[in-house]
Amino acid sequence: MATNTPITVAYGDGIGPEIMNATLDILKAAGARLDIEVIEVGEKVYLAGNPAGIAPNAWESLRRTKVFLKAPITTPQGGGYKSLNVTTRTVFGLYANVRPCVSYAPYVRTKHPKMDVVIVRENEEDVYGGIEYRQTQGMTQCLKLISRPGSEKIVRYAFDYAKRNGRKKVTCFTKDNIMKITDGLFHKIFDEISAEYPEIEHEHWIVDIGAAKLADTPEAFDVVVLPNLYGDILSDVAAQIAGSVGLAGSANIGESCAMFEAIHGSAPRRAGQNMANPSGLLLGGVLMLVHIGQGDVATLVHNAWLRTIEDGIHTYDIFDPQVSKEKVGTKEFAQAVVARVGLKPEKLKPVAYAVEAAKPPSAGATSSKSQVKTLVGVDVFIDLAGGKADDIASRLGGSELRLAAVMNRGTKVWPDGLPETFCTDQWRLRFKSKTANGNIKQSDIAALLGWIAGAGFDSIKTENLYAFDGAPGYSVVQGE
Repeated sequence: MATNTPITVAYGDGIGPEIMNATLDILKAAGARLDIEVIEVGEKVYLAGNPAGIAPNAWESLRRTKVFLKAPITTPQGGGYKSLNVTTRTVFGLYANVRPCVSYAPYVRTKHPKMDVVIVRENEEDVYGGIEYRQTQGMTQCLKLISRPGSEKIVRYAFDYAKRNGRKKVTCFTKDNIMKITDGLFHKIFDEISAEYPEIEHEHWIVDIGAAKLADTPEAFDVVVLPNLYGDILSDVAAQIAGSVGLAGSANIGESCAMFEAIHGSAPRRAGQNMANPSGLLLGGVLMLVHIGQGDVATLVHNAWLRTIEDGIHTYDIFDPQVSKEKVGTKEFAQAVVARVGLKPEKLKPVAYAVEAAKPPSAGATSSKSQVKTLVGVDVFIDLAGGKADDIASRLGGSELRLAAVMNRGTKVWPDGLPETFCTDQWRLRFKSKTANGNIKQSDIAALLGWIAGAGFDSIKTENLYAFDGAPGYSVVQGE
């Protein structure tokens, strides 16, 4: 006899409890083998004084079960409250966010009746580290972090997902024509790892035109892998053009833990009205069943849901008098799905999941080698309202390091700047060695900062400039 799998469940806020009850009713009716541990997360926990939105003892349940089925939560407005989703993803290393975006025409209205795209989003890095600073009266900063191991994990996951699920192509979206180092690394690793999967077609798009193509012709894509921010935006776009964000489920996969959810919010204005569509959370539950090796139950649930949609039993959000036959509430929709367990759709394509749980892909051989790292300069950021580039340069001409350039918002304004360039109160000063070999020492930077302070400037940040095997590891400026 098959043993039950322990899972942690959070009922969430707003419509969360209603759609979770509906989801669990369907899973149980289909024979899901689950031992459920319930924890409380979300608004009540936030307002009780926990800025993470989850009590410390709830983490122990997640560490024990390693599987989290979570309904949407409400994060109180105002500062000081951290995203529970982001915290859970980073604490448990849930590096892959997987969102199937499928159209269900003609039963759910869409302009793309043949759409079947899976968005695989990197889940831990990019600007979602939440590392932000206010540096001056008028300038703020957010750091974008892209690592080689993080990129390798998500790209390899995307190709492994495509291989396991009979997908033919993996597409990478980046903006490496502008962010040549960060997005450039992600693209480079995509090209390296694609060579390990010669049976799968691969391609790369610049994210802006790629997003336009995805919105216009999603049939051209199969599996799409993206860094975190682009993936967050485009997974919602893809879900909406497929038919409705309310129908999309999401899996957050790590090497030891996983979290499953709907991609929509808690919709507090719909709470308690028996109106909400539980489909997003239910399809997240289907992804969970596949993950824990209950693909047989996942097949029953998903096919019963497809048959319900096909039979025109719809909640208000997708109800269309031209194709729908009955408008139902949350509970009634769940009852309709339960009544169809064991049936398959007749016009929509039925699903069939493997019974065995899918294992995360192996790390594979690293594609990087150690390089010689040399300190060749430093960028010093200063706060100076109403400053002029020529004045700044003249006041710093006597430092031990050579002032190579003055920049404002990424544009070089000295030497050879143009008077038309708009400048703010944050300035970036690039210093390099005066010697022929170009190398400097950490002590040179410390002395430089003292010199800058003595010249009356407020230094607010430094970034060391390194070369790796002689190649610049920093963005160069015009003429450099």
